[in-house]
Amino acid sequence: MSGLEKLIPPPLLAILFAAAMWACARWLPDLAVEFAGHKLAAIAAVVVGIIPVAAARSQFLRAQTTVNPIHPERASSLMTGAVFGFTRNPMYLGLALALLGSALWFGNAAGAVLLAGFVGYLTRFQIIPEERALRAKFGEQFAAYERRVRRWL
Repeated sequence: MSGLEKLIPPPLLAILFAAAMWACARWLPDLAVEFAGHKLAAIAAVVVGIIPVAAARSQFLRAQTTVNPIHPERASSLMTGAVFGFTRNPMYLGLALALLGSALWFGNAAGAVLLAGFVGYLTRFQIIPEERALRAKFGEQFAAYERRVRRWL
């Protein structure tokens, strides 16, 4: 396991990437990419991103299992229904959509690169370690779920 794995809670990571998007928009004006309705599209992306986060959190709470992404080994049950039947990582998908909204709002091409960096970092240092922990805890049940439902979309 790398020292970076599960080190930064995903919501904090998303805030850091949004701050980087803001900084790029401020200090790299030559990369500005704005279009009619980009602010409205940004708001829509954030609103749509809230939906899977809220649905997943509600499911975790109803199942009385951990929501803490730093300790997936503490999960008391494997979530596979409702929003988890669409994506294995609805909360992370929601964060990525919110970051898409940030990128659109700030209107800077660097935002697209940062969004891709967020998805890549989160996959490598958060999702893959979580999957390893869930595979160890739930065995074939998790393996079957992995085969049936995509990691992101």
